[in-house]
Amino acid sequence: MLLTKRKAPIETVRTGAYTIATDKPEADGTFAWSSTTLVIAEVVAAGKTGLGYTYSDASVRNLIDATLAPTLIGEDAWNVEALWLRLQQRVRNIGRSGAAATAISALDCALWDVKARLLDIPLARLLGLSRARVPIYGSGGFTTYTDDDMREQLAHWVQENGCRWVKIKIGSDSARDPHRVQVARDVIGNDAGLFVDANGALDRKQALDYAQIFAEQDVEWFEEPVSSDDVAGLALLRNALPAPMELAAGEYGYTLDDARVLLANQAVDVLQADVTRCGGITGFLRVAALCDAFHVPLSAHCAPAMHLHVACAAPRLRHQEWFHDHVRIEHMLFDGAPRVIEGAIAPDLSRPGCGLDFKHTDAQRYAV
Repeated sequence: MLLTKRKAPIETVRTGAYTIATDKPEADGTFAWSSTTLVIAEVVAAGKTGLGYTYSDASVRNLIDATLAPTLIGEDAWNVEALWLRLQQRVRNIGRSGAAATAISALDCALWDVKARLLDIPLARLLGLSRARVPIYGSGGFTTYTDDDMREQLAHWVQENGCRWVKIKIGSDSARDPHRVQVARDVIGNDAGLFVDANGALDRKQALDYAQIFAEQDVEWFEEPVSSDDVAGLALLRNALPAPMELAAGEYGYTLDDARVLLANQAVDVLQADVTRCGGITGFLRVAALCDAFHVPLSAHCAPAMHLHVACAAPRLRHQEWFHDHVRIEHMLFDGAPRVIEGAIAPDLSRPGCGLDFKHTDAQRYAV
């Protein structure tokens, strides 16, 4: 009997939380941090183990163990979308956004991974390839960096990784931001695209004022100039930004409706989505379909190793964020983490599932 004709009951769900210190102090326009927490979920079914993860708070591990994992035990791992819906229903009364969404995202990624591993095929093949390689943009340039720190980081991305675009953080010290943007432009030259990300630190008038300045420095992407909660403000700014500067937002979208609201209100030129927040592979595919329906490009936010296979499948995907913190962690703790070749990453189609294996022994020193 073929494996696909058999049920694959979920036997167990394992979790772990790991906090890794940053290599330098980091901050953006609204927050500063010195560590990043990775929460992993492993789903075991029919002798195969699927891996998923999210970047969130260590408490998400307890939410998975106590509340979500029991929903999956004994269920058929083939039925990923039905299980995704059951997980959504399970958190209805505690709230689907925030921590619950990141927990579901990790589990959904693990379910898709185990399904592909049961079939012994790469996840990108299971989802259907739209592209073989995913362009990346280098992302970091934290507001705590010195000019020399930023020069070194951006030069590496452009000169050694071949990135076509780079992004820096702004908003901690608005008076200094034009200088920092000019430092970035000087180091990457005129051939690479320059993005700025305010993480919602500005008000509408400030954002419009700085957009005029940044336009003179050939900034082509202004991310979250105001809070993503201010949908009207985003829409106003999108219409007012000097061409060809684009407005991007969406990384804090936890549900399909979060994405729909931004698109329906014409609040973004490019929608961002994060597979570790928006409901996993299932959620990301739904957001991608919504972008396709609205004729708006999609950009994958952070967690490049987990995005890679679904990014290859998503229509209208423009690029993947190559975020400094996550790249560093994924190369430390996962076998199979992607490497950049000429400004893009590609899945290893010789590896089943998402192509990642967690280094449990190496990670133990960071366990929470």
